[in-house]
Amino acid sequence: MKHFYLLLLFLIAGRIANAQTAYRSAIIGFYNLENLYDTIFHGSNDDVSFTPYGAKAYTSKVFQDKLAKLARVLSEIGTDINPDGPAILGVAEIENKYVLDTLLRHPLIAARGYRYVHYDSKDFRGVDVALIYNPKYFKVERSRPVFVKIPAGTKDAIYTRDVLWVKGLLDGEPIQLFVNHWPSRSGGQKRSEPARMAAAITVRNWIDSLDIIALGVKTIVMGDLNDDPIDNSITKGLKASGDSKSLKPDELYNPWIAMYKNGMGTLAYQDAWSLFDQILLSAPFLDKMKPGFFYYKHQVFKAAYMIENTGQYKGYPMRSYNGDVYRGGYSDHFPTYVVLLKR
Repeated sequence: MKHFYLLLLFLIAGRIANAQTAYRSAIIGFYNLENLYDTIFHGSNDDVSFTPYGAKAYTSKVFQDKLAKLARVLSEIGTDINPDGPAILGVAEIENKYVLDTLLRHPLIAARGYRYVHYDSKDFRGVDVALIYNPKYFKVERSRPVFVKIPAGTKDAIYTRDVLWVKGLLDGEPIQLFVNHWPSRSGGQKRSEPARMAAAITVRNWIDSLDIIALGVKTIVMGDLNDDPIDNSITKGLKASGDSKSLKPDELYNPWIAMYKNGMGTLAYQDAWSLFDQILLSAPFLDKMKPGFFYYKHQVFKAAYMIENTGQYKGYPMRSYNGDVYRGGYSDHFPTYVVLLKR
């Protein structure tokens, strides 16, 4: 009988070990880096306040400190699931390739060998989106910027940041990604809403047209959408739903709706939380029985050190600046990520 129980325990332990090693994981994240500028004023389409002699006194010391703060966050996102951290990370509010190169060379993350895809766009503040990726997990095949035409009268600027489209292989599996930073709500939510709807429809049209060419390629839409998961730009423009059981083949799955309705978010304003930073997935990611990656879970990453600990904004994301005074924080947004698994 003693030998029987020992054998039983051995078999159980073996099954647990097999369960723990039966899946490969990939962390897919998004992070608004909050005004990651260099310290040089480049003329038009730049923000002079982010220079050493500007209103924010944005010196090389401040720049290096901000890089160190962001590198710490990047080094920790998703490492409880995969020690390599994000396989793919979309980012917003980066000025140029120099700030990306400098960030990715930081000692906290340099060993991962991150690369990126980035195009300059005509944002009036000079900030863009980019896709950071670990070549151990992802191989880029094609990419291009996607222009978004803003309806007249919806924003003071006549153009906004391009959407970034990237197609490649995630551990050998074809996927395509769209990285977004949609027009802000400045000037009023109602007035600016058509601009975000225009961005949503632009992405939706691209997905629909690409499906004709590459039917079944899994799709991820991520970004700072400046709208919440229940807003029209996402539910109607992107055709995204939080109901995984009745999702139509052409719809996107939005896992953030329940979290938003429970009062959680990625940024706060006037004591109200918004969840602008979302990652949406096409329907094939919900099928756990077919080969390839499937959706496992989603998370807002907010370590204690990233949270404001004093003053009227206690509990908010600890941002870099309070007005023109350097606070020494991280970003005014928390990053988000999804965990993908495959057998």
